[in-house]
Amino acid sequence: MPTEIPDAIDMDNRDPSDLNSHVKVAFDEVLGEPDGSHSIDGVWKCAFKCFEGSRNLCYRILTVLCAVPLSFCWGCEFAALSFYHVWCITPCLKAYIININSCKFMYRACCSACCDPCFESIGRCLSDIRVTYNNA
Repeated sequence: MPTEIPDAIDMDNRDPSDLNSHVKVAFDEVLGEPDGSHSIDGVWKCAFKCFEGSRNLCYRILTVLCAVPLSFCWGCEFAALSFYHVWCITPCLKAYIININSCKFMYRACCSACCDPCFESIGRCLSDIRVTYNNA
């Protein structure tokens, strides 16, 4: 069943599943001046604006150039992955499970034929052991 395109795409929350929380980077998470090593206030403010502006501009340029082609490539990748699972992996696993069940039946029969007589004999030998306590 194809995925339906929603009537309205949430343009504010573009990562509702929080897939990329590890990539959230703010100026104060990358750069920081410890006490005793402060630059001029104007330089610090300018560095903040330069960092934020260049990060946002570069990200937007990269998305304009790459978002649509990469979306196409990832769509093809996940379509191929789904195809591979539906038509190759799942049937192969099903065939393996059917075959291994036959092996399981044979293994149980062999173990029962070889081991059960030994275990029964040992059980009979050890079943006559009596433990008594001497209160002396």
